[in-house]
Amino acid sequence: MFSEISKFSAALTACVLAPSLAFAHTGVGHTVGFVNGFTHPVSGLDHILAMVLVGVVAWQLGGRALWLVPTTFISVMAVGGALGVMGILLPFVEAGIAFSVIILGAVVALGIRAPVAIAAGVVGLFAIFHGHAHGSEMPAVVGGVAYAAGFMLATAALHIAGIGLGLLVGKVSEQQGAIVIRSAGSIAALAGVCLLTGLI
Repeated sequence: MFSEISKFSAALTACVLAPSLAFAHTGVGHTVGFVNGFTHPVSGLDHILAMVLVGVVAWQLGGRALWLVPTTFISVMAVGGALGVMGILLPFVEAGIAFSVIILGAVVALGIRAPVAIAAGVVGLFAIFHGHAHGSEMPAVVGGVAYAAGFMLATAALHIAGIGLGLLVGKVSEQQGAIVIRSAGSIAALAGVCLLTGLI
């Protein structure tokens, strides 16, 4: 079982990172809407951390949170993306994204087990900011539907990576795994503070 999870995590990581390495600068060379959309979430540390943390939070809660929390994020993110594409202004987008990393990192670090509805509501709130950033930064030369499909698929992959990370670490050792996950949450929250203050 451990070997299968390791292989899955390695393959997923390769799939997520390969496009961002190949197309790190969207709009350069021959790109299409889907590729632009897919690379946007995986080309920024803020998006990567928040979306992986959503997966880890879902894993920590378990049960129906495993699908409900990530699905809520992706669904609400699509709404935020539409607002961004339409040019509807949303205040404090960058701050909202940074706070999503801080708060989700803290939730993981502290092992907070909120009710699933509250967890879904919190990630949904943050998803609006992430979606708006994706939508407002969509290149004018790409197709909106393909672009949206790209960033939604990349987001789902990052959520799955977070769930897979939780499963993988949890299988190694329940006690040590919890320490590793909580430490990772603390580091992510600190990174979020650095993002908010402009240090990174």
